[in-house]
Amino acid sequence: MKNQNMVDPVAKSRVNTLVAFANSTNLLKSSVTATSLGGFWGLYPKKLMKTLKNSKGDAKVNTFIDSMRASSPTRTKSEENQDKTPTWILYHPSALNMFDEIVYNSRGKQIVTFLDYDGTLSPIVADPDKAFMTEKMRATLKDIAMHFPTAIVSGRSLDKVYNFVQLTELYYAGSHGMDIKGPTKSQSHKKNNEAVLFQAASQFLPMINEVYKILVEKTKCVPGATVESNKYCLSVHFRCVDEKNWASLAQKVRSVLKEYPKLRLSQGRKVLEIRPSIEWDKGKALEFLLESLGYDNSNNVFPIYIGDDRTDEDAFKVLRSRGQGIGILVSQIPKETNASYTLQDPSEVCQFLQRLVEWKIKSSHCYKL
Repeated sequence: MKNQNMVDPVAKSRVNTLVAFANSTNLLKSSVTATSLGGFWGLYPKKLMKTLKNSKGDAKVNTFIDSMRASSPTRTKSEENQDKTPTWILYHPSALNMFDEIVYNSRGKQIVTFLDYDGTLSPIVADPDKAFMTEKMRATLKDIAMHFPTAIVSGRSLDKVYNFVQLTELYYAGSHGMDIKGPTKSQSHKKNNEAVLFQAASQFLPMINEVYKILVEKTKCVPGATVESNKYCLSVHFRCVDEKNWASLAQKVRSVLKEYPKLRLSQGRKVLEIRPSIEWDKGKALEFLLESLGYDNSNNVFPIYIGDDRTDEDAFKVLRSRGQGIGILVSQIPKETNASYTLQDPSEVCQFLQRLVEWKIKSSHCYKL
C-alpha cells in the first residue's frame, strides 16, 4: 500500500523552487495570477511574446529587420526584457535548480546529450574564428561522453566544430545537422557499432559555394559584415555591424537569394543563416542520431538537448512532440521557446554537465552495492 505521507521528489523540488523564487522576487505581491501560475505545472508553456507577422512589399522587409532585432537584442532591449523575467522563469526554471527533478524523470532510461556549440559550450564572440571553449569545458565534455552518448549539433561546418572541440569520442552534426559523423567504433555507444555518416545536402554544395563568393563580394561595402562558409550552409555575421546598416545588409543578402529559390534565409543571434530548402534541421538531426544509436521508437531513452539559438528550437519541438527528454535554453533574457528549462551561460552549462557526471557515478556505485 502506498504511503500517503510520501512526497514525490519532483513535486517537492518544484514547490521549493517556486516558493524560494516567489520570496526572492516578491512575486506573490505582483500581478501574476493564479491562472498564469497554473501554466507552470502544465506540459506546455504559454507564449509570452507575440510572433512577427509577414506582409508584402516594404512591410515585409521591415518585418525581416524587426526579426533580426528580435533575434539579436541590444543591451537596452535586454534591460527591457528584465520586466518579463519573473513570469518567464516560472515557465522555464533553471536546470541547475531543478536538477533533482530532471534526473528523477530520467530514472531507468538512457540519457543522451545533445549540445549546441556557440553560446552553449563557448561564449559568443565578435570573431567567429575565436569562439574557443575553456579547457574546463573540454574536460567536462570528455567526462560526459564517457558516461552518455553525446553529440555536438552546430550550424558550423563539421570540420570547424570538430577543430574547436577536438574529442574523437563525440558525435558531430555540422551545418545545422546536414553533415553528421560518429566516433570511431571502439568509442561508439551504438548498439550495432557501425560508423555513422550522413550528408543530407551534398547536392547543394556547388550552389552554396557559388553563393558564398557572390555574398563575399556583395557585402564588402558593409563595415563589420563577414560571410562564413559552413560547407552546406552559409552564415552572414552582423555582430560587428552598426545597427543602422542592418537593413542595407539584409537587402543585399535577400537580393542575392532571389536568384536561388532552392536556398532559404533565417536569423540567429547576430547572424543570417542561408540553408538549402530541404526538410532537414537540428530536430531531424536529433531524430537521426537517436535512430542511429538504436533508440528509435524507444521508451527507454531520455534525450537532453542544450542550445541557445533559434535553430535549436527545432530540436526542442521534436522533444516536445515525442514526449521524451527535455530541452534546455541557454539565455539570460526571456525568449519564446519550446525548451522546458534554462541555463544562463556556458559556465552554467558546464556546471550542469558536471553534476550530471557526478550523479551518474554516484548512482552507478549505489546500484553496484
